[in-house]
Amino acid sequence: MATNRPASASDPSARLDIGRCPVPAWLPGGHAQTLYGAFCAQHPTIHFVRERADTPDGDFVDLDWCGPGLDPHIRPDGHSTPHESGLVGTAASRWIEPADWFRLSPDAPALILFHGLEGSSLSPYMQAIAHAFRSRGWTVVAAHFRSCSGVPNRMARAYYSGDSSEIAFMLDHVRSRLPQAAWHAAGISLGGNALLKHLGEAGHGAQGLRAAAAISVPMDLAACGRRLSETVWGRQLYSRYFLQSIRRKILDKAQQFPGSVDVLRTQHMRSLREFDDLYTAPMHGYRNALDYWTRAASLPLLPGIRVPTLILNARNDPFVPEASLPGSRSTSSDVLLHQPSQGGHASFVTGMFPGHLGWLPTRLHRFFDSGR
Repeated sequence: MATNRPASASDPSARLDIGRCPVPAWLPGGHAQTLYGAFCAQHPTIHFVRERADTPDGDFVDLDWCGPGLDPHIRPDGHSTPHESGLVGTAASRWIEPADWFRLSPDAPALILFHGLEGSSLSPYMQAIAHAFRSRGWTVVAAHFRSCSGVPNRMARAYYSGDSSEIAFMLDHVRSRLPQAAWHAAGISLGGNALLKHLGEAGHGAQGLRAAAAISVPMDLAACGRRLSETVWGRQLYSRYFLQSIRRKILDKAQQFPGSVDVLRTQHMRSLREFDDLYTAPMHGYRNALDYWTRAASLPLLPGIRVPTLILNARNDPFVPEASLPGSRSTSSDVLLHQPSQGGHASFVTGMFPGHLGWLPTRLHRFFDSGR
């Protein structure tokens, strides 16, 4: 269980760690680190067993499970299976069966992962973390936000940065599957903001978690939204990349729910702000992008967190302005801020060329194990 020593008046920076991430000299700058980590760095490949959980509003979320004893390629009856129907192109090889729950250790430590914008269990950071923790004997669940598991969800709505109620639902669901497990949670980028928002809102009510971590988190959504929508790199590179898959999903929504989306405006989207104005905000109860960014941000809720929580942000993250990062006096004493100077966004590549993604899982495990 992670425990953190309390801050004191004589130690005002007790909750702030600026220890370095040893990014190699051959990979300089936040943009290079981010892009290389997303597309080039080495990481293990891991396969999952998928569970589909129905949500209270009639939709569903897909949860990819792995752990010692749970073989993604061998069914409980002993028969091997390739990718089953509906799972081709995903990181899951088969659907979970009732007998599979008896294969998982009921009291082993467990970790649920929440991905970032347009991520999934295939994302390199999800693969690296899941593989590392499974190798240590943990049960790991890669949770998918709606529409991100490779299958369209049932409703016109999808997912968004402030969906703390979805986080609460998924946490309650996995805890019901393994109620004796020591549960931990980690969210990356968008998933980190939603997780922190839930923790801040729940306060002592989130004590079902032993500890949590949020990585490369856009806690000030307005500052990060402007960075991605108004700068050259943000608009021409990152927004353009995300909008490729987002635009396809919105067009599918328009066909599934005629009149729910302005298709013509969709074709002319050039920034994430335009996407949030057009779809995210109105579909999820906000007036516009700015209202969404303001009300869905986790930053104002950090003082309410009552679970030991690591918030890890590189200060050269091209998505998250350094000036928007919280200081040690902006959080509860249960939060440890780690803000290394290097690492990029959801990357933290280390090692000799060609580099790997092993530093992040090790950092998370250290915090979960010792609170430091």
